[in-house]
Amino acid sequence: MALMDRLPKHLFTNRGWGLLAAGALSLGCAYVMGRRDLLTLAVLLILLPLVALAGVRVLKPKFQVYREFNPSTVETSGTTTVRLAVARSSYSTGHVIMEEQLPPRFGEPPAFRFPARSASGGTSRYEYHLRSGKRGQFRIGPVTAEFSDPFGLSLRRHAIDDGDILTVTPAAVELPVTGLAGARGNDGVTATRIRANPSDDDIMTREYRHGDPMRRVHWAATARHGQLMVRQEESVTTPEATLILDQRFTAFAAGTGSVFGSHDEDSDLVTSTNFEWMVTAAMSITAHLAERNYSLRLLDAFGSPAFHRSRSAPDPEAEEFAGVGGLQAIAESLAALELSGPRHTRLEHHRTEHSSEHQEGSPGLASTENADSPFNDRLMDKLSAHRLRGPLLALVGNLTLAEARTLAPAAGYGANAFALVMTDASRTNDDVLEILRLAGWKAAAVTSKTQLTAAWSAFDAGGIVAAADAAMDVRRGAAVPR
Repeated sequence: MALMDRLPKHLFTNRGWGLLAAGALSLGCAYVMGRRDLLTLAVLLILLPLVALAGVRVLKPKFQVYREFNPSTVETSGTTTVRLAVARSSYSTGHVIMEEQLPPRFGEPPAFRFPARSASGGTSRYEYHLRSGKRGQFRIGPVTAEFSDPFGLSLRRHAIDDGDILTVTPAAVELPVTGLAGARGNDGVTATRIRANPSDDDIMTREYRHGDPMRRVHWAATARHGQLMVRQEESVTTPEATLILDQRFTAFAAGTGSVFGSHDEDSDLVTSTNFEWMVTAAMSITAHLAERNYSLRLLDAFGSPAFHRSRSAPDPEAEEFAGVGGLQAIAESLAALELSGPRHTRLEHHRTEHSSEHQEGSPGLASTENADSPFNDRLMDKLSAHRLRGPLLALVGNLTLAEARTLAPAAGYGANAFALVMTDASRTNDDVLEILRLAGWKAAAVTSKTQLTAAWSAFDAGGIVAAADAAMDVRRGAAVPR
């Protein structure tokens, strides 16, 4: 019996190996005893397992597999129910042992017997549950089936489908209510009204539209523009917020002189503990603002759409999100977001920066460095296009002093500006924070162990944003020619 257990099971079953052994024994006896009947028996015993082996490899039963996740995307530490429906698409009989292949993080793969006892209409249905403690995209499946011939002599296992991708999104932390919650009416929008006796400089006008009452015609603006203009007495505007999400490899390196890449056994995301903290912060902040009817704009440190490199993004080039659908798109995009850029050490980054500061005499070199540097003109142009329309939030990694000086002026493009700056436990970012604060940022240093709710509450010293009303007033004043 111990000898049988050592024989490979992917070719023959114990019964098949037994027949081969009996055939070999009969062949030996036929040779010694000269018996033709033993020779015939030996040939039969040897050929039968070989024919069965050829049969299970040539005649492949075909199946159709339908897999459904409920919910289709799941938050970390949440549970999704996987429903499988398996049906034969070719003629075959007998029972088949099947197994759903899973990444190691999900534990032992579930095995089941086909057809199921409760099969109806030739389709067998199965159900099991999955839970992941980390975000990412994971291939669930394929279903592998172990086929045997009618005599149970030979075995073959192969995949009967390609599997499906399960998206695990970061779970949002519930943030405390801050000044952001008090800037709008019950309908979640901001109404900015013109004062009772406005001056010409205060009045907002627009082109006449069919149905506008003539009493709202602004004759001075009509004469100035050469077309009929009316007073825009009330502007109802959805508040906006812009979030800069830093994804640079060098900004989230574990420490000076270190190169890292956190690769789980079943995930190829390039990430770190610090970056995972920022991803959770991004998910939590966007959820907090979306619940308060903010429209959201997400950019990376170079002014590109924040998710243009995320494999899980429904629309990688999108940078504006609104409503429940927008929040779901953000969650899915964050699922496979990873660090990008050159994976050189932090020390090399400092040396490159130091040398570039002494090469100001070369305009061509300066322009190239600006294009490749974070917080560049492209980002500033995009922030300027939405100037003062709401709060600006920056979630950034370790900043050098030069990077902090480059980012600092961006505070002027937001009604209020807030920054969470990641720092290693072994160092401080006091100089970086001071540069940002002097430029108008409300900045806080965080580590991977900082409580997100505490960091968020720290911004509310005096109100995180009185911005929705204030920003609309600023926009109105800036839009009127002086």
